[in-house]
Amino acid sequence: MIIQKYQLLIISILIFTACSSSKVKNEVGYSVIKKPNIIYILADDLGYGDIQAFNSEGKIPTANLDKMVSNGAMFTDAHTSSAVCTPTRYGILTGRYNWRTKLKRGVLSGYSKSLIKPNRTTVADVLKSKGYTTGFIGKWHLGWDWEFENEVSEESLTNKKTIQKVNYKAPIQNGPSTHGFDYSFGLSGSLDMPPYVFVENDYATQVPTKNTVGKDAKGYWRNGPTSNDFVHETLLQDLTDKAISYIDEKAKEDAPFFLYFPLPAPHTPILPSKEFLGKSNTNEYGDFVMQVDDVVGQIRNKLKDLGISEKTLLVFTSDNGTSPRANFKELAKFNHNPSYVFRGMKADIYEGGHHVPFIVEWPNNVEKNKNIEQTISTTDFFATCAEITGYNIKETEAEDSFSMLQLLTSNSKKEVREYIVYHSIEGAFAIKQGDWKLCFTQGSGGWSYPKPGQIKKQKLDLPEMQLFNIKEDVAETKNLIASYPEKAEDLKVALKKIILDGRSTKGATQQNEEMKGWKQIESIIN
Repeated sequence: MIIQKYQLLIISILIFTACSSSKVKNEVGYSVIKKPNIIYILADDLGYGDIQAFNSEGKIPTANLDKMVSNGAMFTDAHTSSAVCTPTRYGILTGRYNWRTKLKRGVLSGYSKSLIKPNRTTVADVLKSKGYTTGFIGKWHLGWDWEFENEVSEESLTNKKTIQKVNYKAPIQNGPSTHGFDYSFGLSGSLDMPPYVFVENDYATQVPTKNTVGKDAKGYWRNGPTSNDFVHETLLQDLTDKAISYIDEKAKEDAPFFLYFPLPAPHTPILPSKEFLGKSNTNEYGDFVMQVDDVVGQIRNKLKDLGISEKTLLVFTSDNGTSPRANFKELAKFNHNPSYVFRGMKADIYEGGHHVPFIVEWPNNVEKNKNIEQTISTTDFFATCAEITGYNIKETEAEDSFSMLQLLTSNSKKEVREYIVYHSIEGAFAIKQGDWKLCFTQGSGGWSYPKPGQIKKQKLDLPEMQLFNIKEDVAETKNLIASYPEKAEDLKVALKKIILDGRSTKGATQQNEEMKGWKQIESIIN
């Protein structure tokens, strides 16, 4: 009898231990589900002001994203690491600022070689090492190595108007499968960049047999080779169908899954399907935003239908601010501002370029309708996944990533990062600490006034740097550089250290690539 009781006690302990192992405690002591499914949806050129939960004055209905917010957490001070897409995508997957690579400004083309080096650890590598199956579906835009039929120069590869001769029957190299993804399906660049072919598990699904070009300004895309299965007008839903099929398939397996789902919308070409044309009562961009919202709705409904919502961490954000192709003047007639109250737009160092909506839905782990005001970067996804799964980040990994898990699962008011660094399309830097932001450029560093070219042409007499108190002046209207030179100097010293240390996290100094001739840092480090 005593032996039987002892056996029952042992069994009870084992059962309890097994149940407990499905949870992990974060540094502030809150228990969260260990190894949830993870889905990361990345919109393309969606502004902070385009989601009604973030902008009560917004005129575009976003019912599904609003439901995500009400059932999860919204970050109101989330930023992309760059104001354009390739750099931001690099930061999301590697937890490292893009300007530490050879990409010091601009974006890649559809023919560009891989920006991520083969030995660089990605978040997909991390999750795969922890037992996850990993999938990428959508817009890559981080470069992969096509097999070209002739010799090509680096300059021609970055020229977005140059058509390259590709052997589409040969496998690509250094693509998603090299960087931790078990399954991949998508396009090489933006939806307006050739070549217009799908690549699935390193092989083009079809060889392009025609050339196509968009017909009008909003629906425009560059002329280029196009395969028969690649249809610009239906591509957003085609990718969504693939993502839903992937979730359906992986939900049947025992292993948790990670799906990286970067959308090609609402980036140009702005092509809402017939179902959404006119639905927003604004313009075609507003209609396209509604279709993006519908994509989120389809993913959320699939998770509910499969009964896996509660063990899935769902993230939604954008890769940068809204493009001018959305037509700000046209939207203003409907009293809608995609940049909300922020100055600027996509490409700019101003807040409109990189201050984005960021939503996390994780039932029973993140409280409903939670508003998180602490500053985060899209580079922080790597460290967050590492903490959730118990992965120990190495010295040479995720140099600019800070875990936001404690912000999600507790009521902590502590900032997870002291500094955050921003980058414009022209390679201009900005750094923020608390309420203070220092921009190392005279104007926008991007596409809004004053542009770098306008400053020179109009001979504008502007200070070399701009200092703003973001809390008191969120629209960045008052340059305080003359009034607070000490604060500016402190931030300059901090940025210099972050650059030269090769990291913003604690650890051994790391190396940045191609430091020689890097003009944008000369005034910072000298």
